[in-house]
Amino acid sequence: MLPPATAAVIVFFCLALISPASPVTLTLERAFPSNHGVELSELRARDMLRHRRFLQSVSYVVDFPVKGTFDPSQVGLYYTKVKLGTPPREFYVQIDTGSDVLWVSCGSCNGCPQTSGLQIQLNYFDPGSSSTSSLIACSDQRCRKGAQSSDTSCSGQNNQCTYTFQYGDGSGTSGYYVSDLMNFASLSEGSLPSTAAAPVVFGCSNLQTGDLTKSDRAIDGIFGFGQDGMSVISQLSSQGLSPRVFSHCLKGDSSGGGILVLGEIVEPNMIYSPLVPSQPHYNLNLQSISVNGQILPIDSAVFATSNNRGTIIDSGTTLAYLAEEAYNPFVNAITVAIPQSVRTVLSRGNQCYLMTTSNFDIFPQVSLNFAGGASLVLGPSDYLIQKSYIGDGSVWCIGFQKIPGQSVTILGDLVLKDKIFVYDLVDQRIGWANYDCSLSVNVSASTGTGRSEFVNAGEFSGSTSLHDGPHMFIKTGLFALFMHIIVIVFL
Repeated sequence: MLPPATAAVIVFFCLALISPASPVTLTLERAFPSNHGVELSELRARDMLRHRRFLQSVSYVVDFPVKGTFDPSQVGLYYTKVKLGTPPREFYVQIDTGSDVLWVSCGSCNGCPQTSGLQIQLNYFDPGSSSTSSLIACSDQRCRKGAQSSDTSCSGQNNQCTYTFQYGDGSGTSGYYVSDLMNFASLSEGSLPSTAAAPVVFGCSNLQTGDLTKSDRAIDGIFGFGQDGMSVISQLSSQGLSPRVFSHCLKGDSSGGGILVLGEIVEPNMIYSPLVPSQPHYNLNLQSISVNGQILPIDSAVFATSNNRGTIIDSGTTLAYLAEEAYNPFVNAITVAIPQSVRTVLSRGNQCYLMTTSNFDIFPQVSLNFAGGASLVLGPSDYLIQKSYIGDGSVWCIGFQKIPGQSVTILGDLVLKDKIFVYDLVDQRIGWANYDCSLSVNVSASTGTGRSEFVNAGEFSGSTSLHDGPHMFIKTGLFALFMHIIVIVFL
């Protein structure tokens, strides 16, 4: 096939040969009549539509470098930075796969903290100060999409689309939806890192309660990575700007940080398990638990997904939680597997161990066995939390908790750290592999094509970068009562 430019030249000369005495005239039409002025807003809207057509032909890898750590004695959460509005303003938001909506604190917020113990500058979004911001009306189809959940509603008095979120730690937030530009660092195939912007709908919080009002670990909001239509991952993929897959790799050491990308991290050791269909969260079918290769005597029905059962992957939870029927067999199996010379102690109902050395080889390997033959293998650092020092020793406690009277299992940052996790929403599956999250990764902009880009951890210098220097790192529904358990102090 001829290149378009060559074909155009041939057509031109063919026309000239057909009628040599009559020159060919190509008329250039004005997009707007010349006899009246055009508002800048109209020109900007037309240009944005044209630019979006350009962008829709390209699928981007979007990079969100990460800060924070799972360690409850330090931060107890992982967060990133987003830029919203025109001119853009920066907001620190928690990375949360257990909810769907991105929301940030807004001006005149009741209960919003003024300072943060994380040594970050808190900001407030003001829709009136952004030239590209607009409120979401009740009649807007995006509001109707959000209204499919019980958390979105409409205020008939001012025709505003509003929301209320309640989290499992007793905290909550409410506000209204706005649409504005999100600026982000991106990488298209064969290109250098660059910045881009796209319109997204997000929440403007004017009321916060519970732990969200506390300053010790205060941030500007929460970045929901769920698969609902209101999530940013769904919004960007529907615009053709990013693939419907995202990945993270959370560092588990004291420095924390990691990698978060809209795209598929490609790793040869990745194993996958299918998502349970038609669930509001990322539910996997946990079938059994093994300790040192021995399957525990737990009825598999305990893990089956139903209205009040199931296993959820949630980066917004710090620790991990087992269904009550599975908790005691799990703890007992670990205690029986270690030498009797290790002193065991109970503290506030938690099983702990007094260690005189840091030799964790005495602790067993644990496997969470999922549908599709995929096992999530946990070492001691994936289920133990160091609590305190006593003389020459230190106290380590099992970080898995239980929710009395409930059969929900939640795998939080304690389990997710030091591994690549891929959330493939196209093929409805989640994959994982052990990985050093300070290393580089290969990222594919689309699943199943083999196309990939080389992305260094935190290498983008774009709008969402959290760099402090070279290579520094960066609920809704029925289970809402149990989600978002950010920090549990259990000793």
